[in-house]
Amino acid sequence: MLDRDGFRPNVGIILLNQKNQVFWGKRIRTHSWQFPQGGIDRGETPEQAMFRELHEEIGLYPNHVRIVARTRDWLRYEVPDRFIRRDARGHYKGQKQIWYLLQLVGHDWDLNLRATNHPEFDAWRWNDYWVPLDVVVEFKRGVYEMALTELSRFLPRHEQRNRFLRSGMRVREGTPATAQAAAAPLLPGSAFELPPGATFEPDPGAAS
Repeated sequence: MLDRDGFRPNVGIILLNQKNQVFWGKRIRTHSWQFPQGGIDRGETPEQAMFRELHEEIGLYPNHVRIVARTRDWLRYEVPDRFIRRDARGHYKGQKQIWYLLQLVGHDWDLNLRATNHPEFDAWRWNDYWVPLDVVVEFKRGVYEMALTELSRFLPRHEQRNRFLRSGMRVREGTPATAQAAAAPLLPGSAFELPPGATFEPDPGAAS
């Protein structure tokens, strides 16, 4: 199913754990890593396609996640001719995608790369939010950067209390509020904590 410009409708999934790390999957029998993604079938909404792909590729059901956000518009990438079947050349141009940011509310052991007989991944890990784009197939890198940048402002916030626990710090009773603030400074101009390695304006040149 192609649109009039030759792009196939598709969904992409960025799955967060409780540390704002993302699911990062290694494509089966390759050295490329990517997010789960897949085409939208005729009659499906983007959200329905997202939940279907979520189960087919990593074995999760709707009750394992919550939707945090999605991209406002379609993000497009063109596929080079050498990656297109000969019978599709001339009318198939690439993919247009709606990206979803999901929060895992289940457990790591709920993920299953063998949920179907046609697995997409043969390994996975949790990665910092700003994934290394140099291990992504080249023609998808621009869309990954756009999706990550647009959705980064919706990253769940961490409570101040949890920051002390993660860093092994304890605030004694009676400690002045000014001293507590000095012990855990926030980023300038920011009201929440970004995940490790994250910035508001990632440098494309550093990731490619």
